Order: sequence, then C-alpha cells, then structure tokens
Amino acid sequence: MAARSAGVLISPPRHNVVFGGKGDLVFTIGGTIGEGSIAGFRVYETFNGPRHEQVVAVWSTETAELQGLVVGSRLGNIRTGAIGGIAIRHMSSPSVRTVGVIGSGQQARTQLEAAALVRRLDHVRVYSRHEQNRCTFSAEMEQRLGIPVEPVDSPRRAVSEADIVICATTSRTPVMEAAWLKPGVHINTLGPKTVDEHELGFDIAAAAHLIATDSLEQTDAYKAPFFLRGSPDAVRLVDLAAIVSGRLPVRQAHDQTTLFCSAGLAGTEVLVASKLLAASGGGKAPAA
Repeated sequence: MAARSAGVLISPPRHNVVFGGKGDLVFTIGGTIGEGSIAGFRVYETFNGPRHEQVVAVWSTETAELQGLVVGSRLGNIRTGAIGGIAIRHMSSPSVRTVGVIGSGQQARTQLEAAALVRRLDHVRVYSRHEQNRCTFSAEMEQRLGIPVEPVDSPRRAVSEADIVICATTSRTPVMEAAWLKPGVHINTLGPKTVDEHELGFDIAAAAHLIATDSLEQTDAYKAPFFLRGSPDAVRLVDLAAIVSGRLPVRQAHDQTTLFCSAGLAGTEVLVASKLLAASGGGKAPAA
C-alpha cells in the first residue's frame, strides 16, 4: 500500500482469456519500479474441475533473472487476507473486540486471521449455509486464534453485535441488511460485487460514512459493472492506499460505519511471492 501511494506499484486491471464455454484463464500482472524492482504475474483458471490451482511468476527487472514460481492457491488467500487486515487496521475503530463472519471458506479464514493480528479480539460469531461447515470453521479458528468462535444459525445473529463484519460468500444476492448492523461497524466484503451479482445490498453502502477499495482500476474493469456503478454512492469510493498513507481521514465519530470492497490489487501477489522466494533462498526480495 505504501508503494501504491508512492506511485511505484504497477497494478493494472486483470486480464481474462476466454476458452469458449470451458472457462477463462485470468492474469493479474504487476510489480514495482525503482530500486530493486520486480515484475511478474499470477494466473488462475475458472475451468469446471474438482481442483483449482494458481501460478505466480517473479522476475527481477534489474537482472532479468526469473526468481521463481509459486504454485497453489494458498498465496492468493494469504495476500487477500493481508489486504483485508490492512483495511481493518486503518478503517475500523481501535477499540473493536467482536467479529461477525458470513461464509466459512478459505477467504473467510485468512480475513479473520488478519483481523486477529491487527485488533485484540475477544469473540467471533460465524454463519454459513451448511451447519457442518460453520462448525468446522469455528473449531479450527478457535484453536488457531485462541479466542471463542461461535457458530450461529442465521446471518443476523452473526453480525448484529459485531464491531467488524467479514462477508466472504459466493452469494449472488445480498446476505445481510444495514438495519442489522450496529453503529460504528466496519465491513469487509470479499464476494460478488457487480450490478448483477452482489453479496451486499445498496443499503449497506448508503449507510457507510466511507467506502474504500484496494483497486479503483479493477472496479472500473469488471466484465459486468461494479455494483455501485450508477448509484449515488459510486462517487464516494476511495483508494485504500490513500487512507493508509494518511491523505484521507477515516472516522470523525465512533458511530460512523465504514465499508471496504476487496477488488484484488494486482502486483501484490508478485510482491508476496518475491518475499517467500527470498526467504527460501530462491531470489532477492526488494527492500520493504
């Protein structure tokens, strides 16, 4: 985020290559410029199969050396979780203690992990459609984080008392209502967010004092328009990097609601992969 704010992060919108009715290959390309700069890409597929993999490749732009390849989806989950954690650190109130989670997949896990790293949490509630999934999530994350994680039987119960809400579903229709949320809540949304398919409704955006995203470029480049396009709230969307750098203030009052819309900032996978490769002796990472 500091690199983006300084103008040295290369992060164009993702690029889709369509393979008929089989699915797409999706490329995110990016890196940094300046001293110790790196370049690379991530590619993932949307083919109809039981497993889905990703590949991240990293080059040094100084020496043309291929630093290495990272295969698997875990890096993408970590990177997205970390960006969500940055949003929570800079947009939520420092005094928050409770989290409500809707969704029980890998994205929900890494988002909650990141939240626990940047805030001193004491209770989590989670809802997902399948009881077994939310119970498994609760047991796993309670052991991992050392805080109570309670499975609940409705999305309203999950979010109604939460200081932070993490919404990480595949739902094409809104899964919660603004009226359920307490004043001053911060919300991270990870799932669908186009005009045709969106896990959050317009009522939540309207209730938010501040709406941010990690990639304004990507919100302008979705196949279908971003879900706020054409709404009165579209003009209020700001760049998370501007908040992190201190150029934009966040909260003037404790009861103001904030919303972060994760779009996927290109180049961040390449930076994370470069650090991992350097740590394993596979390349030299740029200075932090």
